[in-house]
Amino acid sequence: MCGLNLGLIVIMIGLVVETEIGESMRFELDSGKTKCIAEDIKANAMTVGKYSIVNPSEGQPFPDSHKLVVRVSSPKGNNYHLGDLVDSGTFAFTAAESGDYTTCFWANKHKPPVKMTIEFDWKSGAAAKDWSKVAKAGQVETMEIELKKLHDTVSAIHEEMFYLRERYETTIAVIIETNSKMATLSFFSLLLCLSVAGLQIWHLKSFFESKKLL
Repeated sequence: MCGLNLGLIVIMIGLVVETEIGESMRFELDSGKTKCIAEDIKANAMTVGKYSIVNPSEGQPFPDSHKLVVRVSSPKGNNYHLGDLVDSGTFAFTAAESGDYTTCFWANKHKPPVKMTIEFDWKSGAAAKDWSKVAKAGQVETMEIELKKLHDTVSAIHEEMFYLRERYETTIAVIIETNSKMATLSFFSLLLCLSVAGLQIWHLKSFFESKKLL
């Protein structure tokens, strides 16, 4: 049991660190194609995102072919952001429910086909706070800012561990309930097989007796 709990804590910390850091990436998208990215966010957590197409001709206006439709949606399908034919954008919101939030990028069809490079930065939890603004507004020392960051990160990890433990306990409860149903189903299946076998034996015995073979 101790080993199981230790393993669970290690998994939780790994997931929390990944969640708090968020995702910063660069990827390519062909015209006419779609790419979706999901982030597991817990309820009441702040999340911010920023995306932009890398200009193929630096210093020049974006070509008409380099436009995106970007949609951010909740686990229940509610829209939190919609960018229509844009080359960059940002979004920020507080999650109303826990689960996988999805950001989808659609590239319009174009002839000849083009390949776009997209930079995407998505942060949640303590990592989503703009500490530069906090420091500027409060005129606080660098050390104090670092301590505030650390405090928020630890608080977020603490909340996330409880959240993950609840999910773990819910999963265990579902597994136990499923095993119980499977055991009941197996028992009734065995009972049915025995009943059918008994009925077949009785039928054969009656048949042989009627033919006076027994």
